Amino acid sequence: MAERTRCEICNREFKDSDGLAAHNKAKHPERVPKEKKPFLVKKIRNWSIFILIVLVVVLGIYFSITNIKTLPPISAQGHIEDSPPSHIMGEPILEAVQKHMLEHVDGAGRPGIIINYNCKDYKCEDDLIEKLEAFATKYDYVYVAPFKGMDAKIALIKLNKIEVLKEFNNETIEKFILY
Repeated sequence: MAERTRCEICNREFKDSDGLAAHNKAKHPERVPKEKKPFLVKKIRNWSIFILIVLVVVLGIYFSITNIKTLPPISAQGHIEDSPPSHIMGEPILEAVQKHMLEHVDGAGRPGIIINYNCKDYKCEDDLIEKLEAFATKYDYVYVAPFKGMDAKIALIKLNKIEVLKEFNNETIEKFILY
């Protein structure tokens, strides 16, 4: 004959230990030892999806930032009231000063035109800089200066307009300056 068991809390009697276990689960859940749940496949899937989404977002931001082209400014917004010491510069002109020159030459008058070049990252002909500087000598509203880290060899800028050149082209530069 099966051994009978008794609940120690409510003093009820059960015919076997399975009955007592069912009773404790229903009436005295605090006495039932918690079972460890196995690691669920859903948790792995959800975390994998979350990590993948975060990875895609981070990579998207990284590639967006690294693929931004560095070119000279074409608007006067954010300029400072300062002029470069010369129309021909051997050092880069601050972007805020370039913006001011786009607004008006030497602090007054007509809008200026700036010819920027990058001979550090691009191979320039021996006489390229002299050819570009000739435009600043010919036109009193043209500035010529290097632009560090620019993603172009030559960039012609005026207010709200830019033209990027891979090679020196006298006609293209003249047309940009005059029109």
